[in-house]
Amino acid sequence: MINRELIRLRIVQLTYAYYQGDGKPMDVAEKELMFSFDKAYELYLYLLSVLVKVHRLAIHKNEARIARMTRQGNNPNGIFPEKMLAENKFLVQLNENETLIAYMEKKKEWIEEEAFVKKLYTTFTESSIYELYLTKEEFDYEADREVVRKLYKTFVQGNEDFDNLIEDHCIYWNDDKFLIDSFVLKTIKRFTPESTPAQELLPKFSSDEDSEFALQLFRAVIARADETREIIRANARNWDLSRMAYMDVIIMQIALAEILEFPSIPLSVSINEYLDIAKVYSTPRSTSYINGLLDNAVTKLRAEGIILKERSAK
Repeated sequence: MINRELIRLRIVQLTYAYYQGDGKPMDVAEKELMFSFDKAYELYLYLLSVLVKVHRLAIHKNEARIARMTRQGNNPNGIFPEKMLAENKFLVQLNENETLIAYMEKKKEWIEEEAFVKKLYTTFTESSIYELYLTKEEFDYEADREVVRKLYKTFVQGNEDFDNLIEDHCIYWNDDKFLIDSFVLKTIKRFTPESTPAQELLPKFSSDEDSEFALQLFRAVIARADETREIIRANARNWDLSRMAYMDVIIMQIALAEILEFPSIPLSVSINEYLDIAKVYSTPRSTSYINGLLDNAVTKLRAEGIILKERSAK
């Protein structure tokens, strides 16, 4: 699940904090890096568990409706919002998933959580997306899974109230959520009618190589700090480092460390990934400046034979 996009973002954040801090030992900084990945994976499980809680609320409401209608002598069968959500085939599978059950049994519920789940349930069931779903003649597996995906994408992804709620409980989560949301949506699509309670969720890291990449890159950033700062200074076009945005310097140092440390990663990949980070975390003019400086630096490093790969490599 944790891919190189998230790894690069986290290393930018941790490197910034490392240099702003009081010179914590490298082993402590590495542990903090890996802990941040643990928290990212926890957010992934938590977001899936929110869907389970909405489903369980639907089950409770449906049982209450059946009891009420039965007492009144009415037929409880038919198409009701709470009934269709309680019987949603994908949500039934998610509610039985062994990994999620184990996670939810260990996690303590926040005080604000119950109110948020109730609000989300109401938002789901009163939405035009759900109303359209209820008009279907057949409620097959594909329709059930797709309506959950649409509801999540529309009302959980980019939900400011929810973002504020989770940020209060973990400093890492607000920055991670826009990426983790995409992993939740990917997970929803991985389920099939044949999925069992043992259905595997996404692993913490996309591969063992990515875990190694994270530590190797972070170590290279710190070990090559003087070298990369000198490269930046030499290509700064009469700009002193002290006049540059501090985040720009950090981003360029990490990009250069990756370019120098990982000859197998194409230049275009390394540079473009950090330009994307600069668009979010630095100044409006940073992207073009960082791109220009890195391009000049790469040209010189290639001319000196320090790097051999081309900028246009795929």
